[in-house]
Amino acid sequence: MARGLTLIEVLVTIAILLILSAMVLPIAKTTMIREKELELRHALRTMRESIDQFKKFSDAGMIQQRCIQCYGYPDDLDTLVEGVPQVGAIDKKLRFLRRIPIDPMTGEASWGRRSLQDDPNGDSWGHQNIFDVYSLSEGTGLDGSKYREW
Repeated sequence: MARGLTLIEVLVTIAILLILSAMVLPIAKTTMIREKELELRHALRTMRESIDQFKKFSDAGMIQQRCIQCYGYPDDLDTLVEGVPQVGAIDKKLRFLRRIPIDPMTGEASWGRRSLQDDPNGDSWGHQNIFDVYSLSEGTGLDGSKYREW
């Protein structure tokens, strides 16, 4: 009595495996996109909270404003990382970010910036201050909105 699988049994098994893998692939791709979107939301939230914290400290007089047109906002993202001297404290800097996060959609640590004086719907940055940040990705999220609009 011979043991083993016939050619038809092997082909049916391979066909079933191909069908199952074809079903799993789109789900895996969507899951990876969703993870990147979560990373993007977290990075944007972290930077926006840091900008707000900087503004709060500036309004409270705990840090000196570096420019008059800044209105209490940082003049660039590097200021949040490098820190600013605290008023009344010798050699003490207040830092608001450990590093500038990487945009998971572009793979770079570069972000679109808006100043308080800029058009809220525009893409140009007037270089006066950093009021808000957004992704430079041209992609569209799973919810149908552009990443630039998050």
